[in-house]
Amino acid sequence: MWRRSFTTTSATALKDKKWDALIIGGGHNGLTSAAYLARGGLSVAVLERRHIIGGAAVTEELIPGFKFSRCSYLQSLLRPAVINELELAKHGLKLLKRNPSSFTPCLDGRYLLLGPDKDLNHSQISKFSQADAEAYPKYESQLEKFCKFMDLVLDSSPPESLQHKSSLNEQLKNKLQNSVFWATCLRHAASMGQKDMVEFMDLLLSPASKVLNNWFETDVLKATLGTDAVIGSTASIHTPGSGYVLLHHVMGETDGERGVWSYVSLLLGYIYNVHNENGIMLFAKYIIPMQPYVEGGMGSISKAIASAAVTAGAHVATNVEVSQLLIKNSSTVNGVILADGTEVHASVVLSNATPYKTFMELAPNNVFPDDYFRAIKHSDYSSATTKINVAVDRLPQFQCCKSNHSHAGPEHVGTIHIGSESMEDIHSASHDAVNGIPSRRPVIEMTIPSILDKTISPPGMHVINLFVQYTPYKPMDGDWQDHDYRESFAQKCFTLIDEYAPGFSTSVIGYDMLTPPDLEREFGLTGGNIFHGAMGLDSLFLMRPAKGWSNYKTPLKGLYLCGSGAHPGGGVMGAPGRNAAHLVLQDVRKI
Repeated sequence: MWRRSFTTTSATALKDKKWDALIIGGGHNGLTSAAYLARGGLSVAVLERRHIIGGAAVTEELIPGFKFSRCSYLQSLLRPAVINELELAKHGLKLLKRNPSSFTPCLDGRYLLLGPDKDLNHSQISKFSQADAEAYPKYESQLEKFCKFMDLVLDSSPPESLQHKSSLNEQLKNKLQNSVFWATCLRHAASMGQKDMVEFMDLLLSPASKVLNNWFETDVLKATLGTDAVIGSTASIHTPGSGYVLLHHVMGETDGERGVWSYVSLLLGYIYNVHNENGIMLFAKYIIPMQPYVEGGMGSISKAIASAAVTAGAHVATNVEVSQLLIKNSSTVNGVILADGTEVHASVVLSNATPYKTFMELAPNNVFPDDYFRAIKHSDYSSATTKINVAVDRLPQFQCCKSNHSHAGPEHVGTIHIGSESMEDIHSASHDAVNGIPSRRPVIEMTIPSILDKTISPPGMHVINLFVQYTPYKPMDGDWQDHDYRESFAQKCFTLIDEYAPGFSTSVIGYDMLTPPDLEREFGLTGGNIFHGAMGLDSLFLMRPAKGWSNYKTPLKGLYLCGSGAHPGGGVMGAPGRNAAHLVLQDVRKI
């Protein structure tokens, strides 16, 4: 194992040299950029405001003995290229498969389990509909086909036109690169055929409810699958374009396995074949060798990437807040100013902060073209997501399973879908938020990572993640800063879980709740949006973060975006960080 420890670099040490590259924010994308840039021979420093690296992919011991993946809570999207090129297994990354991977309890006493066992899936879905049981593998196969088409887009910088004055050679090179990209897309499209391409476009443009209604008739199956279409958004399942968000959450690939919603853990052993959230089984392309123990939770992803970066020569500094960009002649960034007034100089700066934070707060407004400024300012940063991290003294006992034992059953292993037995349940919850109030019956995704990872909670006790929707940033019936209002909403969530698992509320030892304003304050997520900006079709690919600026460059020379606000968007995937670093290395080598 290559994991290296790293310590905070002092402000004095930072200012003593001119760096090739500074990275604002030590989230997983910023760390990914640092690793690639350092491997490319650049001197790199990562500047993280908090006391701990990882951004939203972080593990924190909030209650003694309980280690929480405080924001992001499942690993599904981390790009295989990042895992393998940075050799993250050697730096301590270990993934645990979940089998089964999904459990939806119903108040009428039934339940739906889904996992890698095709026979189990058929049997479970057949309880509700034989036709749906037959259609399910075909649905998965189609999504898998669409995901393969998307791989090229995810792992590439968008084919953007040149934004600055350039030589004839650079113009010709840019046109050639863009032509190659589009030609490759056309080849992929031709291999899919017209019928599949029409289906693909329908998925991108349609509401998730339409997509799922075209495939299935069972309410609980459609709702279970449909939660992926609204994760982290303010959208209803009936919102046009939510079909793409559904696809976005299943197009992760871990060690050759598509859409693996796997816990990040710290156990010895091999990485086995893992599976899609809804049961797709594929052959593994990569086998990660045996690993030693490391700390668990989503923070282990960030630590592994940071270890790869430090091994390559990067410096990682915590408790270092950037307050302003250093701008020369109103057009070129040549460093940053820290909160204590220290100036740190660099040839290029990459921002892992949100576009709003980068351009509205760290730079003066008059240095950007008007259309760019307006595009960033008026992007959709809204959020309706709340994360509740719960410590419990026993496992929830789900009434529909008719079990009463202290050890884990299959219902505890995967994602547990609470309060979403039908697509109308999801829509009603979103409608409350549209009217300015937190959902009266929230949509909750519950996970219990301590079932598989015995290092993150005391023996016999458990860590529970609750990903809750929908919670407006500014509710009309109260204020998230009001302790009683916060407590009331948390208890509403616990009481809803009680309907499915009686006694859950009494098992709670303590909890930590992050509402949209909390996510903004603690982690710099503008509006509390976990994706650094909405993932609608009007803000993806060549439109992210703004038309004409999708290739990580910005109107300020020397300033690049490397976070989720850039293509291809949010989730713990590392693609923005990797793609941005490749572009920076290309640009630096031209100089």
